[in-house]
Amino acid sequence: MKTEHDYIVVGGGSGGCAMAGRLSEDSALDVCLLEAGGDGTGNLINIPSGAVAMLPTKINNWAFETTPQPGLNGRKGYQPRGKALGGSSAINAMVYIRGTASDYDRWANEEGCSGWSYKDVLPYFKLSECNERIRDAYHGNSGPLNVADLRSDNPFQQIYLEAGKQAGFKITDDFNGADQEGVGIYQVTQKNGERFSAARAYLFPHMHRKNLTVHTKAMVQRVLFEGKRAVGVEVSINGQVTVLKARKEIILTAGAIQTPQLLMVSGVGDSSELARHDIDVVHHLPGVGKNLQDHPDFIFGYSTKSLDTLGLSIRGGIRLLREIFRYRKHRRGALTSNFAEGGAFLKTSPELKDPNVQLHFVVAMVDDHARKMHMGHGFSCHVCLLRPRSRGSLTLQGNTMDTPPLIDIGF
Repeated sequence: MKTEHDYIVVGGGSGGCAMAGRLSEDSALDVCLLEAGGDGTGNLINIPSGAVAMLPTKINNWAFETTPQPGLNGRKGYQPRGKALGGSSAINAMVYIRGTASDYDRWANEEGCSGWSYKDVLPYFKLSECNERIRDAYHGNSGPLNVADLRSDNPFQQIYLEAGKQAGFKITDDFNGADQEGVGIYQVTQKNGERFSAARAYLFPHMHRKNLTVHTKAMVQRVLFEGKRAVGVEVSINGQVTVLKARKEIILTAGAIQTPQLLMVSGVGDSSELARHDIDVVHHLPGVGKNLQDHPDFIFGYSTKSLDTLGLSIRGGIRLLREIFRYRKHRRGALTSNFAEGGAFLKTSPELKDPNVQLHFVVAMVDDHARKMHMGHGFSCHVCLLRPRSRGSLTLQGNTMDTPPLIDIGF
């Protein structure tokens, strides 16, 4: 096994797959990608409805939980995170949403993030996208990430749109165009009825490159330093601990939870936090693990007798068998559903400049990420606050990566 590379990318999620794939386009560079989970393939990942088996379990999923939250009456919040090549894009609901233009403009104009205005980032969104339907100034049609309309053909989509119209909301066929506000059906990161993860977009087409090494089941334990220069990583690959060295850079793309955790166990973070766990300080950086933000999401669930929703019943099981055959033959139907088929971006007050809540209309009774099951059939609507004011933090409860961090989302 090669033990030295130019670049070592830690974490094979959405960012890591893109980073390793793009860096390895330069044949003069030697790139290594390390992913703690599996290879990002298999039916549960490829078949969109397989998400219902992964999100509530530890299949391809770190399945983190927060600390008890005072604003939730002491309850913990569930934090599913992808554990496979593709990261959370291998287990999520595949909804393709970029964010509204004003968010990027605020970053650039009010928060000093030069180069992050909407006009600055839009060209890169377009370069990354291959949209099957929409061809206009806001979308790309030749990028690596496939974006498609749903192939589930669920009649509840039209029922949902009609309900939105009757409630006085405008209907949109593009949440990523000129105006995000309105009610519509989400586009998804799928192709031919299969999930199209970041790994399928940026990594799998290039696995043959001689200058790209990809290790799965590779859990990085810490970053190694010489003085304050990161020079390598200590990593357990299939249970065997080894050291990999980087001639140029080590790039951490381990997600919002494990990137700060890895920094801290490696000696980069608030010195008082590191001292509590007997970690030698490489660099005092008090912001590591701070300013953690998450969206509160409230669910309205309703029962129905309609078999067009996904649920637990004998008749539903018979329908599922038919849908399996339909999927195998046509790559259409219920198994292509991302569950959160419909959506909306709405204002809770007409005085607001931009929508401040997002809806996910789910063609199933989804309760606590499907960790709580209900007999029968139903549908649910998730109401998500887009710009929460709560600020939390991530701290350690041990000095190794084997112990999950303490995740306080500040609710």
